Amino acid sequence: MMAWKLSLFLLLLLSGPPAVQPVPPTCYSRMLTLSREITGDFQSLQAAEPEEPCVRYLPGLYLDIHNYCMLAKLRDFAASTQCWKVAQVDGLKEKVRKLYTIMNSFCRRDLVFLSDDCDALEYPVPVTMGPPNHQS
Repeated sequence: MMAWKLSLFLLLLLSGPPAVQPVPPTCYSRMLTLSREITGDFQSLQAAEPEEPCVRYLPGLYLDIHNYCMLAKLRDFAASTQCWKVAQVDGLKEKVRKLYTIMNSFCRRDLVFLSDDCDALEYPVPVTMGPPNHQS
């Protein structure tokens, strides 16, 4: 009897972990993922279309979902009339509209704004790779 239980235990152990159903995204995780995707797409657009005059004049998209000014930033970007015939920009504007709708309607109660620094959304924050170098 003991050998049978040990065999069953070993069989279960060797069969691998049980299948886990993925957790559906939360409102917060969806907003965070989409804002990062939009920022990446915007940076790729600027790199891929540097000669396209309208791309140079699009409002910057440095997104922080915890900054209250982001709602106005998204609204202004989606309403901008530059590049209305550039497919990549149209796709980006559609993602911006989707994020705005998610933030302003579906996930309004799930979001906490930690700042309202509109200037912070105009320029990217430089990323440092290590601690600051303090010299006397």
